[in-house]
Amino acid sequence: MALTAIAFYVFAGVAVASGLMVVTARNPVHSVLWLILAFFSSAGLFVLLGAEFVAMLLIIVYVGAVMVLFLFVVMMLDVDFAELKQGMADYLPMGALIGLILLAELSMVVGVWVFAGAAPEARTAVAPAPEDVHNTAALGRLIYEEYFLLFQLAGMVLFVAMVGAIVLTMRHRVNIKRQDVLTQMYRDRADSVELKDVKPGQGI
Repeated sequence: MALTAIAFYVFAGVAVASGLMVVTARNPVHSVLWLILAFFSSAGLFVLLGAEFVAMLLIIVYVGAVMVLFLFVVMMLDVDFAELKQGMADYLPMGALIGLILLAELSMVVGVWVFAGAAPEARTAVAPAPEDVHNTAALGRLIYEEYFLLFQLAGMVLFVAMVGAIVLTMRHRVNIKRQDVLTQMYRDRADSVELKDVKPGQGI
């Protein structure tokens, strides 16, 4: 067996095992660490495919920024996960029903899946030949010319996910002094400044 095949099976096995551990780990910090390992394994697969630019982006952006941010957020929020899991049993039947529906749909798709005769030619027609252009330039051409709309829609999905995460983690606590910008902007000198006539030898 070739060295590249061995590396592929190692990276693929580690990626699949890490993905399973992300879902099944009880500690959220451990889930983030397993997800980092899954990203590293996926980057190794991209290197085997000759897409070094995508592999470096996966490590620098996702592992170096996003996952580290998730790790700090999970460690610093001090979320009571036991309290969050108390109502899980109430939604378990509905979740199981949705999971069965998705599984049935996937089985129907896989059962009737047939590769088109012109599929290999269609895939090779989109991407230029590796000897003609570098993979980074080819990736930019595909993203910003061929699939520009899909790229923008993916960015919109990420933006909505970011807003949803902010809304879910935002807490309104009582007895906390909050900033009122409008009050600060429209205040005048009469309401903000008070002059005191302090006599010599006396305090305020």
